[in-house]
Amino acid sequence: MRARVVAAALVAVMVPSTPATAGAGPPEARPSESRPQESRPPESRPYIYLEGPPGTVLEDTLSLTNPGTRPLTLRLRATAPWVTFAANPVTVPPRTRADVPFSVTVPADAPPGDHAGALLAGDDTTVPVRLRVGGPRLAALTVEDVRITDGTIRYALVNRGNTVLSPRLAVRAEGLFGEVLRRAERPLRLEVRPGRRVELTEPWPGRDRPALDRVTVRLDATAGDGARAGAEATRTFGTGWAGIPGLAVVVAGTAAWVRRRGRGARGAEA
Repeated sequence: MRARVVAAALVAVMVPSTPATAGAGPPEARPSESRPQESRPPESRPYIYLEGPPGTVLEDTLSLTNPGTRPLTLRLRATAPWVTFAANPVTVPPRTRADVPFSVTVPADAPPGDHAGALLAGDDTTVPVRLRVGGPRLAALTVEDVRITDGTIRYALVNRGNTVLSPRLAVRAEGLFGEVLRRAERPLRLEVRPGRRVELTEPWPGRDRPALDRVTVRLDATAGDGARAGAEATRTFGTGWAGIPGLAVVVAGTAAWVRRRGRGARGAEA
């Protein structure tokens, strides 16, 4: 069964003519005069996107361009799941484009959600592949292992669902005397694939931290499709009341006044 390709893509992979620079960059990264106009594919995209239900075969084409003057033989590999190339290795004649069909056979028991990988030509050239398997979608995210160290808040985001997440994060810290830190929700500019754990940090320089306080830091993360998660950690800053001299004087004076008041009360009772 041939499934519909949602975003059919003829992807251009630039293959230089010398072995020393093989796999260096896409066509856009090379001067236009280094390849004839007719060698350029009719359509070029930064990645291949395929979508279909379990038990289907998805098909697309990878285009390899050789702007050099000698034939070039390339071995194709895939880190994306379930990929088969129509030909491998592939010899691309000089100043020619070779179109290599490939298929993605989605197993009948494949879990629904997003799967990521890449097609590789030669040693370095990579074309990302994004595969979405049909079925129930679950967006689930957890915030774990929140730790407060000197100048840094450390934490981990874990994708517990089956869709790729682009998380956003808000940070808040409360001390004994009120709020000491608030950062509005913002995008983290990263993608977390299903099942992946990402270790991250938030800077918290000393000028923004209290000298003496017991502080609870809370991290709240959100992502598409309603995924929400939060976690917190607590740390005490300072080594004792001596960390704030003025406060130490007030406490000492109060204690002395209480002792004098206590002696006076006992003398009155006598």
